[in-house]
This record gives sequence, C-alpha cells and structure tokens, in this order.
Amino acid sequence: MKIALVHDYLNQFGGAERVVSALNEIWPDAPIYTSIYDEKKMPEEFKRMDIRVSFMQKLPLVFALFKYYFLFYPLAFERFDLSQYDVILSSSSAFAKGVRKRQGQLHICYCHNPMRFVWRYEDYTKQMSIPFIFKFILPFLLDPLKKWDLETASAVDGYIANSKTVAGRIKKIYGRESVIINPPVETDFFKPSNIDGDYFLVVSRLNAYKRIDLVVAAFNRLELPLKIVGSGPLFNKLKKEASSNIEFLGSVSDFNLRKIIAESRALIFAGEEDFGIVALEAMACGRPVIAYRAGGAEETVIDGQNGIFFDQQSVDSLIGAIKRFQFESFDKGKIREDAERFNKTIFKQQIKAFVDEQINKN
Repeated sequence: MKIALVHDYLNQFGGAERVVSALNEIWPDAPIYTSIYDEKKMPEEFKRMDIRVSFMQKLPLVFALFKYYFLFYPLAFERFDLSQYDVILSSSSAFAKGVRKRQGQLHICYCHNPMRFVWRYEDYTKQMSIPFIFKFILPFLLDPLKKWDLETASAVDGYIANSKTVAGRIKKIYGRESVIINPPVETDFFKPSNIDGDYFLVVSRLNAYKRIDLVVAAFNRLELPLKIVGSGPLFNKLKKEASSNIEFLGSVSDFNLRKIIAESRALIFAGEEDFGIVALEAMACGRPVIAYRAGGAEETVIDGQNGIFFDQQSVDSLIGAIKRFQFESFDKGKIREDAERFNKTIFKQQIKAFVDEQINKN
C-alpha cells in the first residue's frame, strides 16, 4: 500500500508542521509533496524526509512573499502527479487538499481549518496592516478560490478535523462530516520543573490575529514580568510599545522553550485558535493557561483546574483574568494529566487506525 503525504507549505514551523512530522513517523517512506520548502526555517529532522516541491519553489522571492502568490497554489497542487499511490493523506489549512486523484484512489484530509483568509476574511484582515484599496480588491480575487475550495472539498473521501471547532466549520462550509483527532503534543518532551519563576509567558507567532497587542497593553498597565517567545511581522512594533517589564526573546530552541515554559507562572493565550498546541505544551509542563474563551481553548482549558478564561478580547478582560489567577492555586500533576490525553503516541495510533479503516472500506 503506497501512501503520499501532502502539506500546504513548509516555510515555518508550527502546529501544522508538527502534525506532518508525526505523520512522517508513522509512514517514514512516504514522500511529502508541498508547494515550497524553506529548509532554513524547518527543524533538522525535515532534512531526512523525502520532500518534493512544486514549480513555485523557483518563483522570485517566494519565501518572503509566499502569501502574495495565493493564486498560484491551486495550480501547484493540481499539477502534482500522485497516480502511483494508493492513498493520499493531505495536511491542509488551505490548498493541499486540492490535489488531483485518480479513480479508485483514496484521499483523506487532515483539516487544520478551511481556508481562514477566504471563509473568515473579515476576521483575518481586520487586524492586519493592508492598504485600503487592496482590502477592497482582495474579496474579488478570492472569489475564484472559494469556488475552487468547494469543488476540491467534494473530492476528498474522508475528513479528519483537528478539533470540534474545525469539525463544525467543515460541516458548515463543505457540508461534510469529519472524525476529530486532536494534534499531537510532545508530552514526553515537555515536563514540569522544580523551579517556579516569577514571570508570565507568551509563545506565539507575532501575527495580528494572535492578539499579542492585548497582552502587551495589559502588562504595560500591570507592570508584571512577561516574556514573549516568537517572531513575526509585528515583532518590532510590539517591542516599541512594550514597557521594560516585558522581554522579547525571539525564536528559541526546543530545549530552551521547554525550560522557559516549565519555569513560568502561566501561559497567556489571547488569540482565537483552531486548537492551540502550545497551550497543551504548557499544561504538559504543569503550567496553567490564561486563555480567551473561544475556539480550541474551550476544548482543552478547564477553568479553575488547568487555567482561567477571559471572555472578551480586551485589555480590561485580560487584566481581570490575570488578577483572578493570582488568587487561584493549581496542581501541577493534575494539569499534566489533562495534557497527557493529547500525547503524540495517541495521535499516531488514532490516525493509523482511521487510515486503515478507510482503506478496508475502500
């Protein structure tokens, strides 16, 4: 049984790419087809994988301008010849599920989210610095993508959603049912520490929709120590706005990240995420999460047990949750138990079982 893995793009490492890494562990001989691959931005382990790129790899400045090439991606994935494989397993939040399949071939899609910038356009762009004229034109450019997305959605034989939130969106947008298999969490790697630091923590790409601006504004007022791990387009802007009690660490190694998380007081999770692996990594370290009550956080955070919710994406609401947190007590062992339900081994078992079941049905 020959299987091909397909992923949108490998030019940054986050939760979706951790899924690809876990899939490669299940099927190490399966090639990974993707639009572009920036080796410098990916962990060392990806160099050992059989990664096959599209024609987009040679486009000018594609790594820097990959978002602006959005009209090229459908063609890139449609041009892949995957006819030699029995099974296609796509990992998709945008384009990868649009690969062509031959008759009798099985296509399973692990869906991180239906195209956010197409189906949640207003949410995606309202916080971004996009010129007004481009915001006006963009919906017209995205209309063909909507049609393409719906057409390719119907060709998928089975959907896996990474959360209940995403399963609901798959049902609403594509009219398809899905099995929920949460992304893998490295609970064997992320472990509690005996050291209790005095700082709060953010671990995130510094993009607008992550709402790190709320966290910076809140800690400017609270004057409590905050460390921010991550890089992104808003790094310089946020750093200029931050008071001296806020430290920007940029990108760090996994070993440093584990130490930083395990010694923090709590992780601040201000955006609306489809799932949110970093929240589970913090819990695996026995650390509670202060989270915006929306999206995937509602499926992992238990208020008063492994974290605290705030109900509005506002500075005052976040400050209220942080003040409440300071009067709460948490059990590291219990928090870690909650995270272990999402262990990578469980993810791999569930994915393998689902694919085998679909193969037997086909």
